[in-house]
Amino acid sequence: MSTNQTTPKPVVLAAVAHPDDIEFMMAGTLLRLKDTGAEIHLWNLANGHCGTAHLSREEIINARAAEAVASAKLAGGISHPPLFDDLAIFFDNPSLQRVAAVVRDIKPTIVLTQSPQDYMEDHQNTARLIVTACFARGMLNFVTNPQRPLWNEPITLYHALPHGLRDQFGRPVIPDMYVDTTAMLERKKAMLACHVSQKQWLDESQGMDAYLEEMERMGVEVGEMSGRFALAEGWLRHSSLGFCGAADNPLQDMLGEACITR
Repeated sequence: MSTNQTTPKPVVLAAVAHPDDIEFMMAGTLLRLKDTGAEIHLWNLANGHCGTAHLSREEIINARAAEAVASAKLAGGISHPPLFDDLAIFFDNPSLQRVAAVVRDIKPTIVLTQSPQDYMEDHQNTARLIVTACFARGMLNFVTNPQRPLWNEPITLYHALPHGLRDQFGRPVIPDMYVDTTAMLERKKAMLACHVSQKQWLDESQGMDAYLEEMERMGVEVGEMSGRFALAEGWLRHSSLGFCGAADNPLQDMLGEACITR
């Protein structure tokens, strides 16, 4: 007698501060997970309203929302709307209640988020909010806003490398794991190219010429660090305590030889 039961797809949440953070530091891994059959969710916590020298608040928010949706569509993922303004991602209880509500809605089994050691506090606070929201997913007396049912399945969290591959003091950050993104490069470029307004802003405000080349340059540097891949993204697995089993490592399990641990 057959039951016709199917194993549910892994659900992956990539959660970052700003539109284009996913594309720079984790899109290659996200695309590989999608290609293995995972359901992927892309979430920028901030609306990107400070990322312009010319557009009004409403114009830039609308532009960056459309760019994020277009990038998520290219990846075959589900896009989630932001909750905060730029420079207003704070680790406080009202913010945590809102972030935790989204986490409980999505019910991820794998979470990709930013480094807690990054050059700007929006990135750092995003990492803190996401980690704590996942930790509180099954806590009876932690009330989300809006209120959402408890969900207490295992979640494995991974932190990407900081932008520029250095921490806030300029020191190199060395990952524990490397994912081969060589074959994902053109798809990563296509996703990043959706963020037209951000390319213009970075070129003008930070002198980051050659937007797409900067993303590729970091991939090459991480690939060299891996000692195996031409291009790679680096990851640090968060502690399993309160999140998943001590031996759980779905990134390695799903990606096989495309993922190595050092």
